[in-house]
Amino acid sequence: MRVIAGVAKGRRLKAPRGWPGRPTADRVKEALFNILSPRVPGSCFLDLFAGTGNVGIEALSRGAERAVFVERDARAVRAIHDNLAAAGCERRAVVLKMDVPAAVREMSAKERFDLIFVDPPYGMGMEVSALALIGQCGLLKSDGWVVVESGKRENLPADCAGMVLFRRERYGDTVLSFYNRQF
Repeated sequence: MRVIAGVAKGRRLKAPRGWPGRPTADRVKEALFNILSPRVPGSCFLDLFAGTGNVGIEALSRGAERAVFVERDARAVRAIHDNLAAAGCERRAVVLKMDVPAAVREMSAKERFDLIFVDPPYGMGMEVSALALIGQCGLLKSDGWVVVESGKRENLPADCAGMVLFRRERYGDTVLSFYNRQF
């Protein structure tokens, strides 16, 4: 796992030993940021189910103004802090050690994001509930995007709590679904 582009290009990122998480593959991350590239510079980025912080750190490296990482596993949170330091991005990041529903509810009172990346464990059905909560809490800016990473067997809706699917891309067993707000 490495930072693909930007100021931290080439920096290696670590995952905790024995950690059961599945970081976003470099080729999927590269494809994601090829799509997001015009939207990243100056953005406020939210990485939900952040794991090692791989995707949010890529956003910071490519010019995101700020990133918030939400992860409940203590080992993964330590890895996020270590990876942010290795990439030199820690001053523009906030790491919240809490579960996603609590974090989304807490942040909705004070923050809105340009880009939200949702990458829960595959096969547990958490994608739809996270997407619904984002829509219900109004966490996305009016012109923002939510990207949900899921396994190819997950069945994500075309419309969920005011969030509308506008693009879907498949990379092997991984699917990226892009949503924006319906008006």
